[in-house]
Amino acid sequence: MRSENTAFTGGPLDGRVLPVLVGPTGHPPKWYEVPVPAADGGPATVYAYRRVPAGHSKRLGLPRGWVYEYAPGGRERHSPKWPWSKPG
Repeated sequence: MRSENTAFTGGPLDGRVLPVLVGPTGHPPKWYEVPVPAADGGPATVYAYRRVPAGHSKRLGLPRGWVYEYAPGGRERHSPKWPWSKPG
């Protein structure tokens, strides 16, 4: 698998550049979650980062790389909106 060095902004990983695996399209995942174990043995804290474009090209407006921004509210979860997946 291929990886890409990606910068992190905000949160506990602020200013770090880490290698992130890219998918078949050449893009890193939309969300990057970092579990941090608790010191007292309790449940781990999960820090969530959202992928945003680092900049855009002048001519076509295409993204010029990616940066992960800290999302203090955590990852947004969405439920499917298909009629056959409703509970009950």
